[in-house]
This record gives sequence, structure tokens and C-alpha cells, in this order.
Amino acid sequence: MRIGVAATAPLGADVLERLAENHDVAWLVTRPDAPRGRGRKLAPPPAKEIAVQLGIPVHQPEQPELPAGVERVVVCAYGLYIPPRLLAQSLWLNVHPSLLPRWRGAAPVERAILAGDDETGVTIHETVEALDAGPIAAQEAFPIDDLDAGAVFERSAEVAGRLLEAVIESPTFVPQPEAGATYAEKITPADRELDLDDPLGSWRRVRALSPHIGAWTTMHGRRVTIWRARLVDGQFVPELVQPEGRGKMTYDEFVRGLR
Repeated sequence: MRIGVAATAPLGADVLERLAENHDVAWLVTRPDAPRGRGRKLAPPPAKEIAVQLGIPVHQPEQPELPAGVERVVVCAYGLYIPPRLLAQSLWLNVHPSLLPRWRGAAPVERAILAGDDETGVTIHETVEALDAGPIAAQEAFPIDDLDAGAVFERSAEVAGRLLEAVIESPTFVPQPEAGATYAEKITPADRELDLDDPLGSWRRVRALSPHIGAWTTMHGRRVTIWRARLVDGQFVPELVQPEGRGKMTYDEFVRGLR
């Protein structure tokens, strides 16, 4: 079975690599190269990097297109709307890192952690015109515990790879319920600011935005991004921080540098 993949972000790159182990991946459709990092140099998306390593043809249209006919298209963290005319050309299976219908939308992992959900998971569903609303082929839950978003994405990729193996050739769908649907809005600049008067909320925010976005606050008169923290007896304790204009360091190193 020839499979196409539409993916951009690290989760999509991970799922692409797992699919390629057992399937003939005909092509990758991904977003165009974009500026990244402090120098804002043009860089390929993570999914493209994996595809190049594996020798998979890469296509980077401004708007999604099917480069060639395939029996399945797996969509994972692609980031662009798939129009109905393309959905009609193949069976599209979307990998969504939440327990749909909870957290449809752009930032399901981050929103689940911010909300204090006990568990999340992965849903494989048919891509339809409505956002993340297609019938479900497979779903599996796992606990969030004290994981950060990076660890949840890693676990999601492992679960997704296993679920796809079970359903990609002969999926059986059940309708997705509308009851309980919630929407995971994109992370905005306002979502990144910590309220240190809310220790539990701050701990969740740091975990939700690490290691890919970063939550910040002002400490000792300086803006500081906090990449890792813990909750001790109800108190928020920073562990890994990055003062503005500096590299990452432990919180103890940051405090020593102030003296």
C-alpha cells in the first residue's frame, strides 16, 4: 500500500519515521521552509528533515496538493486546512494528540496540560471538512502525570505509530460524538506569561509550553523564561531558566549571578 504523509512539526516527523519502517511512503507534503532561531535563517520543517534522511520525495506547496495518487494519506501536525476536493481523492487519516472530541484544534497537548487533565491520548480519525470532527478509527489514552508537552508529544508519537499499524489498511470507523467537544485554541503571547501568585497554574503552564515555546515571568527585575520547574508543598520552584539575552541555566546559577 502506497501512503502519502502530510506533516510539518516534530510530532509529524516522528510519525513519518515510524510509518516508513513498515510502509511504502510515496511522498511527504509539508509546509515551505521558514525562518527559525535567533538568526531567523531559513530552515526546513522537522518532517522534511526526516524525509530527506529517508530518501522520501518532499513537496512544499503554499497550499496542500496531492503530488500523486495514493491509497492513504496520513495527516499529522501539518498545519494547513485540507480542502474537500483533496479529501475526495483518497482516504485521509488524521493523527490527533487528544481524546477526541475533547481538545479539537491547534494546541491539544498544551491545552490539556493547562487545564489540569489527568489523561490525554491519541485519536486516529478520518479527515473531514469540519475541524477534527471525523469518525474515529482508533483511540488510546495515557496519563499525563507530571509530563511536559515534549514528553507528551513523544508518547503520542509512539501510540500513534502503533494505532496506525492496526488500522491503516482496513479501518473501521465509529461516529465521533459532539457531546463533550472542546476546542484547543492556538497558544498566544498572553498564554506565555506566568502568574506566580498561582503556583499550580504556573507549574502547569511551564510544562505545557516546554520545551518548544516557553513560559516567562519577571524575576529580580529581569524577564526570565522558565523551561522547567516543580511543585514542592504547593510552592512553585524554578529549576531551568533563561534570562533574556542569555542561554539556559539552572535557577541557582541565575540567582548567584545577581549577587
